Amino acid sequence: MITIMTGSFFSFLNEFSHQNHSFAAGQMIVDMDDAVTRLYMVTNGMVHLVRFREDGGVVVLQRAGVGAILAEASVFSGRYHCAAMAVRACELRSYPLKAVRGLLETKPAASQAYALHLAGEVRAARKRAEILALKTVAERLTAWLTWNQGQMPERGVWHHVADEIGVSREALYRELAKRR
Repeated sequence: MITIMTGSFFSFLNEFSHQNHSFAAGQMIVDMDDAVTRLYMVTNGMVHLVRFREDGGVVVLQRAGVGAILAEASVFSGRYHCAAMAVRACELRSYPLKAVRGLLETKPAASQAYALHLAGEVRAARKRAEILALKTVAERLTAWLTWNQGQMPERGVWHHVADEIGVSREALYRELAKRR
């Protein structure tokens, strides 16, 4: 369950009806160019916003865990600019986009809370950009571990870390083997 802090953007959403959604691991939640009609919040599990490379690889744009708003910039867009996939089984709560936009237009405190949320997401994106700017797999993994309190996810989803730090799965696995 999500702990919602008073004064956070999430507390403003409580006045709206919502829908709950469940997705299996690997299931597509939204696809690139789908119309944006709802604001999604992750209540359980993990979702990645992704773009697919021409070579079939994946670039992770957002790693949305419990309490995260999925594709938060989509509030101001008509269509999704990326896809969203369940990394593992997950549950999402969604709110009507029209209601969310109305909230942001009419309640300055809600707009400020959303701006604070977005500022935190900018900081996270900058950390990710710094990781991707590092040259070696070892440097990228060390930086990723630093920003994730030294914790790797469970073994079956290590390939998602490879996607996040922009290396092949094999390169990540080799680096992890060296560190054992």
